[in-house]
Amino acid sequence: MTQEIKQELTALLCRKSFQYTRIPSFKLVSGVMSSFYVNCKPVTLSPRGMYLIGHLVFDAIRDLNIRGVGGLTFGADPIAMAAAFVSEIQKKPINAFSIRKNQKDHGIVKWIEGDLNAGDHVAIVEDVATTGGSTLKAIERARAEGLIVDRVVVLVDRQEGGVPAIREKVPDVVALITKEDLMEIYATL
Repeated sequence: MTQEIKQELTALLCRKSFQYTRIPSFKLVSGVMSSFYVNCKPVTLSPRGMYLIGHLVFDAIRDLNIRGVGGLTFGADPIAMAAAFVSEIQKKPINAFSIRKNQKDHGIVKWIEGDLNAGDHVAIVEDVATTGGSTLKAIERARAEGLIVDRVVVLVDRQEGGVPAIREKVPDVVALITKEDLMEIYATL
C-alpha cells in the first residue's frame, strides 16, 4: 500500500505543486535560479494530500519510540498534523509540534509550540529540501529546547545537496519523494 500511496502523492504533487521549464526561471530562497519549482502547500493543505502524506510520514516514523513530529512553520505544520492524526488512527499516538521562525518574546519564551518536554524524542519533517537550511534550523531549535531528534523525514528532496547536509547533523534521514520521482511522472502528463 505504501508504494501505491507514494505513486498517488507523486502524481498529485506533479499536477498541483511542481513546475518545470527548460530555462531556469524560478528564483529559490537561496537566490539561485532553477528549472523547477515545488510549492507543496496546494497538496499538503488538501484533504487527499493530508491523507496520503499522513500515511507516508507515519509509515516513515512508526518504528521509532518518539513523542513528537514537527518542523519549521509553515511548511512542516500540515505534514506534522497529518502524521499525528494518522498516528492516533493507528493507535500509536505521536504529538504534532511547530517550530517558530522567530522566537516568542512574551509569556514563556520558547521556539516550539506543542505538548513536548525537554528530553523527548522527536522526528523533524520538511516539505522540500534544497540546501537543507530550513531543516538544519529546525534541528538546531529543537535541540535548543532539549528535544532529541531521532529522524528527519523530507517530503520532497530536490537532490541538490540538502539531504547530505542534513545527514551531517542527523544521520537518519528519509526522503519520501525525489526530484527524479517527480520528473518521471511529470514526463507522462
